[in-house]
Amino acid sequence: MACPWEDNTRDREIIRRLFPSQAEREIRAALPEVWPRLWRYGLTLTRDRSEAEDLAQEAVAQGLSKAAQFAPGTRVDRWLMRILHNLWLNRLRAAKVRRGTGVVDAEEAGLISPDDPEQTFFGAEVLSAVMGLSDVQRSAVMLVYVEGYAYAEAAEILDVPVGTVMSRLAAARVKLKERLGDREC
Repeated sequence: MACPWEDNTRDREIIRRLFPSQAEREIRAALPEVWPRLWRYGLTLTRDRSEAEDLAQEAVAQGLSKAAQFAPGTRVDRWLMRILHNLWLNRLRAAKVRRGTGVVDAEEAGLISPDDPEQTFFGAEVLSAVMGLSDVQRSAVMLVYVEGYAYAEAAEILDVPVGTVMSRLAAARVKLKERLGDREC
């Protein structure tokens, strides 16, 4: 029988669930808005719908389990994106194989509007070109141009210098221009 003054892990878990920290409350409150973005970024990395969902769920679970490391008042989305990105890198290192199942439908990825046929056609073409970029370029393009992160924020998520993000974006723009011609990218 445990003494009342001993550390009791079960009691601590019950207390944590009954009285979540400010950080955990902020993370949970942000999830409805952040979830689609996590999934979309996971989809960009994995190129597989179910694997993207697994990766996003794992990032949220890890974020909640490490809520004590989150600084309340900072951006939950950026923190979870970085967790997701690091989980993806860990998966790549563990598997030592890059897998992909092809291009994802642009409408399903949430990148275009189904109401405008011209936008749908061009959006699908652009998405196909973006998905053909290298992993590092594709990640930078999605974080900056699709998710709207500043260069410094994307650099923090990717754990690289800002100049590296800028370099990757410049190289991606060159490749996209080659693939898409003279259109605006």
